[in-house]
Amino acid sequence: MPPLLATLAALASLAFAAHPSCSPGPDPSGKCQRLVSTHSATCVDLHLRTCADAAYNHTSFPTPLEHRSWEAVESSPEYMLLGVLHFLLEGQCNPDLRLLGCSVLVPRCEGGHTRRPCRHVCEGLQEACQPAFDAIDMAWPYFLDCSRYFAPEEEGCYDPLEQLRGELDVEEALPSGLPPTFIRFAHHSYVQMVRVLKRTATRCSQVAKTYSIGRSFEGKDLVVIEFSSRPGQHELMEPEVKLIGNIHGNEVAGREMLIYLAQYLCSEYLLGNPRIQRLLNTTRIHLLPSMNPDGYEVAAAEGAGYNGWTSGRQNAQNLDLNRNFPDLTSEYYRLASTRGVRTDHIPISQYYWWASLHGGDLVVSYPFDFSKHPNEEKMFSPTPDEKMFKLLARAYADVHPMMMDRSENRCGGNFLKRGSIINGADWYSFTGGMSDFNYLHTNCFEITVELGCVKFPPEEVLYGLWQHNKEPLLNFLEMVHRGIKGMVTDKYGKPVKNARILVKGIRHDVTTAPDGDYWRLLPPGSHIVIAQAPGYSKVMKRVTIPLRMKRAGRVDFILQPLGTGPKNFLPGPSRALPRSQDAQREPTQLDFEPPRARRQPASGSKPWWWAYFTSLSPYKPRWLLKY
Repeated sequence: MPPLLATLAALASLAFAAHPSCSPGPDPSGKCQRLVSTHSATCVDLHLRTCADAAYNHTSFPTPLEHRSWEAVESSPEYMLLGVLHFLLEGQCNPDLRLLGCSVLVPRCEGGHTRRPCRHVCEGLQEACQPAFDAIDMAWPYFLDCSRYFAPEEEGCYDPLEQLRGELDVEEALPSGLPPTFIRFAHHSYVQMVRVLKRTATRCSQVAKTYSIGRSFEGKDLVVIEFSSRPGQHELMEPEVKLIGNIHGNEVAGREMLIYLAQYLCSEYLLGNPRIQRLLNTTRIHLLPSMNPDGYEVAAAEGAGYNGWTSGRQNAQNLDLNRNFPDLTSEYYRLASTRGVRTDHIPISQYYWWASLHGGDLVVSYPFDFSKHPNEEKMFSPTPDEKMFKLLARAYADVHPMMMDRSENRCGGNFLKRGSIINGADWYSFTGGMSDFNYLHTNCFEITVELGCVKFPPEEVLYGLWQHNKEPLLNFLEMVHRGIKGMVTDKYGKPVKNARILVKGIRHDVTTAPDGDYWRLLPPGSHIVIAQAPGYSKVMKRVTIPLRMKRAGRVDFILQPLGTGPKNFLPGPSRALPRSQDAQREPTQLDFEPPRARRQPASGSKPWWWAYFTSLSPYKPRWLLKY
């Protein structure tokens, strides 16, 4: 049995029930009768492990699903599904979906009456989480039917997710007399961090918004603040950049730098700073100050100056998040030895389930982080984009006053002769890192910035750290505009999505977005750039990027259907804004496969997760199937 199925099978052994009939019975129209929001009941203590963190302590029988005992609940496919959704959806919508399901599986009971959960909460969660179900080809669970098992607000419903919000909805006013541009250079608790980000997004609502990319294991929202001229939307040919802090919970400087950066961008934009206005009007920026809020709470409990080297480093599941990404680097090294095989956008194995800012030194490292010879702990292991990665790393280090300090006795002084940048594997090799994963699975180029030798610095040094890192952060954000950008369309002007953009001599392709636009980070020099897609002839162009060019040049491609168009390559050089006739060569068929294509079942077959459910019982929960 594959590792995933073996892991899940150990959680429970149960018998599956058929889809329950309408309860308490069909109404005269023949439709399922909706349940009333409250009714009399005998309340009993809630002792169900999967629902132990629900916002109530009592339930009643029979349940809305007609379960009449704890044994019936614990042996039901609905209960088993709630226990494994976190794994099936790769952590998305957790623990929201589980708590929503618990509100139906074991209804809230208080004062001799049961209460139904609110319909608007269900509808909001379904809208947010439906794509995660679609990605694994699973139907939305019938017992989370928002119109049947959930009640409108006017009927006295309750929010089953209210405890996840905690005190986050309570606004914290600034001390009197302080201007709205005031930045508090102090450590922020999780609640304080979220309040600052939301208050900042409100102040700059025309260019900022907050959103969550999911929840931590302990239920904390992973809150991102986005800056853009049209927040919430991808604009054509607008580059996107993300900064991530606190991936290790006890490395807190990056967390605070991003909280300060968010406030700085907002304030300077409102004050009319031309550099910041230009940056926000031409770039989509995503800041995730804390990727590991659970680990931070452990580290913060010990306090600055008392925190150990590892306390709080891992998350609440005892996982090191920067060692837990799929190891695609080993697969890259295997593929790289074979000529003609793609080594970019490597898919994640279906059996896998289990620029970031760090602290602990003063240096900027870049991929690969995993040595091309696994037994070598320190070995220079460059990516095909070595030149570009060095430019990105230097964009940060070269304007950081402490990284450029000539003293070898300072923090990070051992990297001085390297210019305070280093190839990750040449420093120390490890697998499962986020930078390697992003490079090999997506269009992203990611570096790692170590902000200092003290992982949890005292508050009195935070202002100095901000002064050291403000310009490097801005300089790095502006680097997203290096290289080329453009559109890939067919001869009718229709965008071609998932087209490949190749650069001769660099064995790493990027792909176009659904609107046909692309961005390709490239160092200065002359490059032969190729665009191709299944069913089209490939197009080549020679592009020259000047040494001091700081804005991406536009290079568009018009693809002709196979069998049409000129067959010769026009090698005439152009600047980074070429407008010459598209050059064609002999058609080439591609072996392109979308990264998530593995998730879609072949015609007539069942999804990959179906074997787990059917292996436990002859009763099959067909309500999980979409067809």
